[in-house]
Amino acid sequence: MRLGVMCSGNGTNFENIVRTCRDDEVVIMIHNKEKCGAAKRADKFGIPHTHIKSKNEDLIIDVMNAWKVDLIVLAGWMRIISPKLIEAFPNRIINLHPSMLPKYKGLHAIERALESGDDKTGVSVHYVNEELDGGEVILQEEVPILPYDDVESLTKAIQRQEYAILPLAIQHVKHQLQT
Repeated sequence: MRLGVMCSGNGTNFENIVRTCRDDEVVIMIHNKEKCGAAKRADKFGIPHTHIKSKNEDLIIDVMNAWKVDLIVLAGWMRIISPKLIEAFPNRIINLHPSMLPKYKGLHAIERALESGDDKTGVSVHYVNEELDGGEVILQEEVPILPYDDVESLTKAIQRQEYAILPLAIQHVKHQLQT
């Protein structure tokens, strides 16, 4: 399967996809911040990447189509995408979110989980639809909130779980697309 990854930040999930999804190929990475860590990681692995502002979705669609992408993975793409992009790749865009959706949709999910007094949170991978973090959940995994957790320690625990389930979710979607 040909993967297109969209990133905004450091790119640790991007690197995880490159390292673990060996039967699939990351053919292009788009980043909306010019000098983000994800771009450096793409260079390290020799994966083509380009900076495109998140509002320029026509160009994003053109680039993904030019690279014949089968699946788009939003791995830290910190922008809402429009119906136009969703319609261009129906049921072929997935997103990673740091909560047990439908709980804590949107930004600051980790902080909100900590402030809630909950004893657990989690990670979700879901299909992208027009509702913010509202698409069908593909995989979820719980992460305990420990009594000594702060934003930094809980973020690290969530990231470890993200690294585990994102490749599994990609394989699940691959199987769905092939049937």
